Amino acid sequence: MKKEKKKRLHRIAERVKRRKAERIVDTVEGKLTVTPTGFGFVALPADEAGRHPDDIFIPPQFVGEAMDGDEVKVAILPPREDVPGDSRGPAGKIVAVLKRAREEFVGELQEGGRIKPLNRRMPDDIEITGSRRGAKPGDWVKVKLLGSEGGSWQGAITDAMGKAGEIAADLDAVMAEFDLCPRYSEADNEEALKIVPREIEREDCTKQLTVTLDPIDAKDFDDALSIMPGEKRTEVIVGVHISDVAAFIAPKSKFDKEAEKRSFSCYLPGRTLPMLPAALTARISLQAGQVSNAHTVFLTVERSSGKILSFRRAHTKIKVDHRLNYEEVQEFIDHGTAPADWSKNLQSKLKQLVEITRKMQAYRKKTEDFIDLALPEVRILCDEKTNRIVGLVSKVPRESENVVEECMLAANSAVGTQLGEISVAGLYRVHPEPEAEKIEEFTANMQEMFGITPGDLSSRKACNAFLKSLPDDPKRPIILSQLLRSLPRAYYLEKPALHFGLGKGRYCHFTSPIRRYPDLIVHQQLWNYDTGARTRSTATLAKVALDCSTKEENNDNAYFAANDRLKLRFLQEKLEAGGDLTFDGVIAKVTPAGLQLDVSELGIYGFIPNEQLKGSSYKNEHARRREAESAEWKPGKTMRVRLASIDFVRGSAVFVPAGR
Repeated sequence: MKKEKKKRLHRIAERVKRRKAERIVDTVEGKLTVTPTGFGFVALPADEAGRHPDDIFIPPQFVGEAMDGDEVKVAILPPREDVPGDSRGPAGKIVAVLKRAREEFVGELQEGGRIKPLNRRMPDDIEITGSRRGAKPGDWVKVKLLGSEGGSWQGAITDAMGKAGEIAADLDAVMAEFDLCPRYSEADNEEALKIVPREIEREDCTKQLTVTLDPIDAKDFDDALSIMPGEKRTEVIVGVHISDVAAFIAPKSKFDKEAEKRSFSCYLPGRTLPMLPAALTARISLQAGQVSNAHTVFLTVERSSGKILSFRRAHTKIKVDHRLNYEEVQEFIDHGTAPADWSKNLQSKLKQLVEITRKMQAYRKKTEDFIDLALPEVRILCDEKTNRIVGLVSKVPRESENVVEECMLAANSAVGTQLGEISVAGLYRVHPEPEAEKIEEFTANMQEMFGITPGDLSSRKACNAFLKSLPDDPKRPIILSQLLRSLPRAYYLEKPALHFGLGKGRYCHFTSPIRRYPDLIVHQQLWNYDTGARTRSTATLAKVALDCSTKEENNDNAYFAANDRLKLRFLQEKLEAGGDLTFDGVIAKVTPAGLQLDVSELGIYGFIPNEQLKGSSYKNEHARRREAESAEWKPGKTMRVRLASIDFVRGSAVFVPAGR
C-alpha cells in the first residue's frame, strides 16, 4: 500500500514537472518572492493571451544578492539531483538583479552591531557600518542597504525608531517596513470638513425604518439596511443603503488622489490608518438619528425562495433609526432577547431581514454553489489610547454578520451586472480558477500528511463535496487553511471575469466606498453616468486595478506582521507573569527539526524542538516522517503543550509537551 502511494506521489510530481518545463525558455525575467526559509519563486509576466506561466523555483544557494520583490533575470537550470524542481516546478538561478524593490528596510539592532530585519524574507543578518544614530540594541532602526561583500550584507542606519517591544514603536516599525501612509494631518481634517457635497436628485427614503449593523467598536458606518413589502405579496424589497461618498469626493480632487495613494483603510491592531480623513469619514458615515445622503440598491426578492427577481439603483436620502451591533442581534437571533429600547416594529423588521437573507444564501448556494472557507481568526486587541495589549479575541462567523454580508454580496453583484448593461467601465473583483499544479500539490500533501484523497478539486461542486466530507475534528482547520493557500488570491481587474469562489461572472465592490478605493471608483463612475458627465475608460482603470491589488496585499501583509508580532509580545508578558500556559495543539507538520503545531486557541503556529520529544533523534526528514507514521507524533494528532519561550529572532512561539 505504501509503495503504491509513493509511486502515485512520484507520478504526480513528474507530471507537474513536465507541464511546467514545456513552457520554460533558457532565461526569463520576473519578480522574485523569497520565503522565510531562504528559497524563492520567480513569477513570470502573462503571455499575449493573458495566461501566467508557472513560477520558477529558486534554491537558496542560487538566490544570490537578490531580495524579496526584486525584478530579476533567471537562468533555467538543467534537471539535477542536487537542484530539485519536484512539484515546485523547474529550478533556476538568478543571474542578474534588474530592479531593486527597495533600498531601505526596518530591523532590530542586535548586540554586536548587526540587524535582524522585521521582514523575514529579507537577508537574515546585516552588518552595520557608520553611526548608529543613538540606537541601542533592542531598538527598531531604519537601514539603507549598501550592498554585499563576500556573501555578507552591509547597511547604514538612517533612523532610530524606538525600542522593540513597545507597542507604538512596533507599529511604527510595521508602518515603515510596509510603506504605509500616515494618518491625515489636522490641517487635512479641517480642509475636509469644508467640502461642499455635490448635488444630485435624490429619492426620499427617510420614512423607511433603517438600521446599521456593525461590530460594537465600529468607527465608520458606510452601509445600512431596510426591508419593506414589495408590489406583490409574494415579494419583499431589501434596501442596501451605501454612503454616497462620490458626492464629497470628485475624481481628480485632492482627497481622491490621497485615497488612490492609500487605496484602502489599513486596520492594524491598535492603530487605524483611514483611506479618507477621519473628520470626513465621520461626516459622511450613516449616523443614527440624522439624515444622510446614500446610494441605494433596492433588491426585489421572492419571499418563498430568496431569489432576487430584480433590482434598481437610486441616490437617496435616508435616516438611520437604530445603530445595532452584531452581539445584540446574535442574541436576538439565538434567544429572541431584545434590548428594552427596541420597538416591536424594529424587532419585526429584523426578523424579516434574518429570514430573507437565510433564503437568499440558500438560493445562492443552490444556483451558484459558492465555496465557504470561513475560518475562525484570533485577533490581538490593543487600546489605541494607552498603547497596551488588552488580550486575544476569537472571531467566529455568526449569522448576525451573515445578514449584512448577504445583502452586500447581492448589491455588489447587482451593480456589477448593471455596469455591463449600461456600458460603464469599473473595477471588478476577480478570483481565477485553481491551478492544476497547486491542487495536485495539495492532494499530494493531504495524502502524505493525513492519508486522505481530495480527488479532483477543479470545480466548486467538487470543492464543496470535499469540504462536506471532512470530519469536524482538529484536522479540519489545518486542511481548510492549506486548501485556501492552494487557491489563487482574488484581485481587481478593469474588466469582468470569473469569481471562482462566489460562482459569479461579473462581480464588483460597491458597498465600502469609505474604506476601499475600488468601491469609490465605481461610485464615481455611476455618479458621472447618472449626471451625464464623462466616465473613465476601461484602459485608464487598468493601472488603478493593478495598484489596488498590490496595495491590498501589502496591507494584508502589514496586518499579519503586526498581529503576529503583538501576539508574541502578549505571550511574552504572560510568560513573565507566570500561571497556567498549557494549550491544545494539533500537529500540522513534521520537520527534521521538530513539530509544527496549530495552537488554535492562540491563533498561531508554534514549534516543539526535536530535543523535547521522546525518542526523536532523526537523521533526516524522510526518516522522521517514517517514524511519525507509526509513532505518536503524527499530523492531525492533538497534544497538550506548554508555552516555554518566545523566539523573537525567528518570530515563533516555542512549546514543550505538557508535563515537561
